[in-house]
Amino acid sequence: MTPRVRLTVLVVGLVVLAALPLAGFSIPGLFEGALGGPGTLNLLALCFVFGALALTYDLVFGYVGLLSFGHALYFATGVYVTAIAVTRWHWSLPAALLLTAVVSLVLPLILGAVCLRMRDIPFAMVTLAFAQAGSILVAQNPFGLTGGEEGLALGGDTLPSFLIGVTNTRNLFWIALALLIVIYLVAWRAVNSPPGRVWQAIRENERRVAMLGLNPYLYKLGAFVLSAFLASACGVVYLLLQGGANPEVTTSGFTLALLVMVVLGGVGTLWGAVLGGVVYEYLDFRLVALSNTSAVQALPGILRVPLSEPLFLLGVLFIVLVLFVPGGLGGALRRRLVLTGATKGV
Repeated sequence: MTPRVRLTVLVVGLVVLAALPLAGFSIPGLFEGALGGPGTLNLLALCFVFGALALTYDLVFGYVGLLSFGHALYFATGVYVTAIAVTRWHWSLPAALLLTAVVSLVLPLILGAVCLRMRDIPFAMVTLAFAQAGSILVAQNPFGLTGGEEGLALGGDTLPSFLIGVTNTRNLFWIALALLIVIYLVAWRAVNSPPGRVWQAIRENERRVAMLGLNPYLYKLGAFVLSAFLASACGVVYLLLQGGANPEVTTSGFTLALLVMVVLGGVGTLWGAVLGGVVYEYLDFRLVALSNTSAVQALPGILRVPLSEPLFLLGVLFIVLVLFVPGGLGGALRRRLVLTGATKGV
């Protein structure tokens, strides 16, 4: 497939996605209700957000080789800083976004400067420690700001009217789609720039990069801050979609889910990470509905119990893909395209 054909297919696909809110038909078995219905649009928008979020994690994990267990902290920063500024302090949305942008740059810059003094497992453990500290801070509900375990509902008195209400779900859908496109373009530009090539060289052999006279620490810090900032942007859109902040997004288990998304789609591939995030979020939603169906509940206990647990099904799927589909879904699709192109003489 030539670059021009790929670009044409991509543009057509984006146009089709952008037109989905106007669609009145349904796809039985895949979505409940019409494609243009609020429920389907909300699910698709969440898939876009998690596809973009998985891509931000792949920047540090797949392209720099940094196994971070604290990426959820920066996603949660976008969620909670915006929610607190809008709901507790009654700031306008632009002012809240400006504050979130500043915090989303300063926080990973400070924490990254500390964490990146270490490598490999110590690095992973320190990022996990900072993430756990953030999770505890949210749970403690300091000054009544975070809402503790109950979370924090997003106040609508200072939000623009086009973001409020079920009828405006299509606007949030378009925002989520725009988020995915922008983050993909930023990530593509970053990994194909000179610093991006250094990131990949660090992943392969950090000592060799240092011997060439470059400073791996500064390059890793740049990637760390960029991925954290983009993750915070995902958190803002997630907050608007969910209508509130949930303490679940601060947990280390959330970061582990991101790791699964990236491995599921293909480590070190931009569109593979997006695919993994989209598929994971879709299955996470659909498997919950599947586990509650009468067909599953009527099965014998030995089958009903595991099939009633969506995480069990996701875990089995993950193991099967790791064992039998090397390179994840993105790698399998790429090999398929290469094989097809070879047979057609492309």
